[in-house]
Amino acid sequence: MGIEIITLLIVVSLLTLMALGVPLGITTLTVSLGTAILYFGERAGFFIVAANVGEVLHKYELIAVPFFVFMANVLERSGIAKSLFDSMAILGGRFRGSVAVQTCVVAVVLAAMSGIMGGEIVMLGLIALPQMLRLGYDRKLSIGIICGAGALATLIPPSVVLIVYGLAAQVSITKLFAASAVPGLLLASLFIVYILIRVRLNPAMAPIFDIPETGLPLHQRLRFLKGIVLPGVLITAVLGVIYSGIATVTEAAAVGAVGALVVAAVRGELTWVMARDAMRQTALTVGSIIWLVLGAVSLIGIYNRIGGGEFLREMLTSLDIAPLLIIAVMMLIVMVLGTFLEWIAIIFITVPIFAPVVIDLGFDPVWFGVLFAMNIQIYYLSPPFGPACFFLKSVAPKDIELQEIFLAVLPFIALQATGLFLVLFFPEIALWLPGLFD
Repeated sequence: MGIEIITLLIVVSLLTLMALGVPLGITTLTVSLGTAILYFGERAGFFIVAANVGEVLHKYELIAVPFFVFMANVLERSGIAKSLFDSMAILGGRFRGSVAVQTCVVAVVLAAMSGIMGGEIVMLGLIALPQMLRLGYDRKLSIGIICGAGALATLIPPSVVLIVYGLAAQVSITKLFAASAVPGLLLASLFIVYILIRVRLNPAMAPIFDIPETGLPLHQRLRFLKGIVLPGVLITAVLGVIYSGIATVTEAAAVGAVGALVVAAVRGELTWVMARDAMRQTALTVGSIIWLVLGAVSLIGIYNRIGGGEFLREMLTSLDIAPLLIIAVMMLIVMVLGTFLEWIAIIFITVPIFAPVVIDLGFDPVWFGVLFAMNIQIYYLSPPFGPACFFLKSVAPKDIELQEIFLAVLPFIALQATGLFLVLFFPEIALWLPGLFD
């Protein structure tokens, strides 16, 4: 049976099992085991699948994931996001659209502290959304900025998406972090410019945030910096030890986890109940990630052994189009997969195939990793399965329907696509900073 038919059968099997409601990790693991047993026999098939899985789970860098997840969970429960938002709102003073702009800035800071998208959107949905709605901000603008800015955690270091991509593509995670910083700030800047233009054209969309503290002179408002100091110290500790070469990403993740506990203790929020809840949620999140990793890695490992990886690479490189268009085709494939697969499965299924093609075409896999993360960010917002929209719906007021959230994020999807195309056609946006580390 030709590899083309095998590829088609694998895809049909995956879609059938998912349509039946089988969890994705179990689906991919079942298909990989079935393929391995049919090709290599029962004993050899089980051994090959176990060997593929064991190789990934022994990777030292993977330990960074539970550390960063734990850090995000502690920060979510310590009240630091609310203090950060309040301080930013007061320091920003009185200008139209200030709360929306400050929400975007806070989202960037939270992304740099946690690297986890879901918790960030929940925090912003609980803190910033009621504030903007209370002040009379346009509902769609308020909803859109929380989802769009909250999804920046997929790109701004220490992004867990980039860590997993680095493992799958076997490229430097430190360089990926450096490469993603400028594109992440570029997207945040596009969001802020969009907000300022919209409220300038229609002032009714964003009343001025008028509380006594915002009217104080700047030197008096500086005392509210205390809400920014702890997040700033934590970000500096995590990213500083990485870029200075003092520690690896995994060691920096451990620093972040300990730092989050210190921040909680300083704020008087470190209790046994809070720590227990953070550890429990971390175990649940990491457990689901590991199951997805097991299934995806075993599937792509078997598929490569039977010649599938080489078949797809040859198919991509044989396309009679410009190399940059081949990269665009890969991005389109990722977008399509994002409509029915989890991001971690997309990475482990596609990156081992795409990364060698990217190198053969003469492109930098670090640059491609930034494009990949930006694409995943679009997937997080895109209907009908955009996780960011569902995260916000879980904490939004009951009168906000999911359909309204989907409509609200459309301008921010367009802005994200604009950023993606800018990095696609101008690679130096991503590559100039990691070039400083060479």
